[in-house]
Amino acid sequence: MRTLTSGDEDIRIAAEAIKAGRLVAFPTETVYGLGGDAFNVSALARIFEAKRRPRFDPLIVHIADLSALDMAADVGSLPPSLRAKVGALCRNLWPGPLTLVLPKQPSVPDLATSGLPAVAVRFPSHPAAQKLIRYATGAIAAPSANPFGYLSPTKASHVQEQLGERVDFIIDGGRAGIGVESTVLDLTEEPPRILRPGGAPCEAIEAIIGHVETGSPPAPQTAPHSPGQLASHYAPKARLFLHDANVMASLPFCPGEAYLFFDEKTCGAWRARNARNAPHVGGDERIFTLTHGADEGTADKTLEAAANLFDILHIIDNISPSAIHAQKSPDSGLGAAINDRLTRAARN
Repeated sequence: MRTLTSGDEDIRIAAEAIKAGRLVAFPTETVYGLGGDAFNVSALARIFEAKRRPRFDPLIVHIADLSALDMAADVGSLPPSLRAKVGALCRNLWPGPLTLVLPKQPSVPDLATSGLPAVAVRFPSHPAAQKLIRYATGAIAAPSANPFGYLSPTKASHVQEQLGERVDFIIDGGRAGIGVESTVLDLTEEPPRILRPGGAPCEAIEAIIGHVETGSPPAPQTAPHSPGQLASHYAPKARLFLHDANVMASLPFCPGEAYLFFDEKTCGAWRARNARNAPHVGGDERIFTLTHGADEGTADKTLEAAANLFDILHIIDNISPSAIHAQKSPDSGLGAAINDRLTRAARN
């Protein structure tokens, strides 16, 4: 495994590795991805092997130009109303943290889509990701660069710690800005459905195309329609318990456990409640908050919280608590994505 910078020369080296069927971890605005040539079955198989990912969980194909969408997706096979929505979303939310599930082109290997007739496609906004995709094959399949089911990486160091020599190259592009994975929106039928909340809030999507459904389709499924739909996912090593703010504030302090608060107000109330029984609680290293400072608005707070979520969970993992107690986020903005990740982590 070799770590590269996000400079042009190093990205070209990584792109040549992609062309040769090797694996490259790279930064996006959401989390770090583990990339291979989307049309190379051997490279796709290496992604599943490196992550120990089940073959029934499909990958996301990343592009770096709107004209490349037709490489992976057959948008023309959609009815006019859905084609119009695809176009509006691409114009307004791409590049960005939105993945669209669309009918796939026959050239996309079934391994990339887990045998499904639809493919998940994203156009990331991170400049290093865009260069890598353009310099390589124009389409890179890339799930998050972590072992399957574990915490997603927001730094190159997280990839090194979790995957090590299973990756050929890591492009270090600094910390991911958004910090949670992309929103996955199924556009293969009406009404469109958010299969995984993420970096593109539901409110932003509905402002462009109108009402969308949320959650898994009502019909029984034998396999996920998109990445990130399994009940247990994004999990730290310790058992995580998820609480509403009022319950979180009333929890008793236990020295071996870790506490992850959404805001300083709830954390302060909890500290005050426990100060008499545990005087040292004020300086305990196992207490964390996702947001800091005065409340400047819920949307701004959820942006800050999302950016910090996986980074702090990695820190908590390294101190090996006996359990983790986490506070739910408000549901607006990126709060739905934060709560989705914490809910799945709580099922480990």
